[in-house]
Amino acid sequence: MKMKALIAILACVVLATSTATPHARSSRSAPRAAAKTLLERLGYPPDAKLLIVHADDLGMAHSVNLASIKGLESGMVSSASIMIPCAWLPEIAAYARAHPEADLGLHLTLTSEWTLYRWGPVLAKERVPSLLDTSGYFYLTETEAAAHIDPREAEAEIRAQIARAKALGIMPTHLDSHMGTLYQNQALFETLFRVARDNKLLIRVSKEWFTAAPYLPSLLGPDDVVINGVISIDPSVTAEGWSRYYTEAIKGLQPGVTEMIVHLAYDDEEMKGVAFGHPNWGSEWRQRDFQFVTSDAFRKVLHENNVKLVTWREIAKLIKKN
Repeated sequence: MKMKALIAILACVVLATSTATPHARSSRSAPRAAAKTLLERLGYPPDAKLLIVHADDLGMAHSVNLASIKGLESGMVSSASIMIPCAWLPEIAAYARAHPEADLGLHLTLTSEWTLYRWGPVLAKERVPSLLDTSGYFYLTETEAAAHIDPREAEAEIRAQIARAKALGIMPTHLDSHMGTLYQNQALFETLFRVARDNKLLIRVSKEWFTAAPYLPSLLGPDDVVINGVISIDPSVTAEGWSRYYTEAIKGLQPGVTEMIVHLAYDDEEMKGVAFGHPNWGSEWRQRDFQFVTSDAFRKVLHENNVKLVTWREIAKLIKKN
């Protein structure tokens, strides 16, 4: 599911001055060299346009797993993330074990959005009561969840999800948050950063979020990575305008690293049942996403606009150097 959009860009430049000794010849203080950009740290030229094509929600359903694996194996989906509490986790865990080179992260899950298909925590429910609605499942929406969640219980649960993933042989390359629940307020964001750093994993953070979350720059450390922006289609886009939306977004990419979040599945009976009464991010939506990212048109627009696909694994090597 799409996370809440956090929009606008903040640029940060840090300058420091040197102090001359009392007996030294006086001179104007010189600023230190500006910190390297993410492109520079990755070894790309300053005009490079890098794109992570990222499939969310693996493990949620068999249909999602099949379409996402097909996308990954096409070479046009470069990354994906897995929902640990969901029913089809064993299938995608087996794929992860058989394909250790695949760029698979964890889609840390604290919400359960479908009305007829629900899930709850990895931990025993009595350990994390603030995460549960009156039916004993995760809350339906990210806003409900954020309003009720005790950050300490959220931290215990997401640590348990990471531990379960590793026990199943999934070695995650990065972390993100299903429906953006862990991006909803400062306490939850701090929890996510703390858990990610303890596990030496990157999380999805975009410059576009800084205005809506003005505390966010203060949470960043020297090893944290901030990407330029996130492309994520929303319900205002019609089925007829689907391909055009993605095409124009790619044509408009600026130099730097951008992530394009897609939700892949087939418009089959299973996915129709999962998304019953919920057309947004439903079976037809996911079929359209799948058709676009596996199309010749997608490959062509990337080539024509000199866009290179990259992975979170490639970016994660930056923190492993330190």
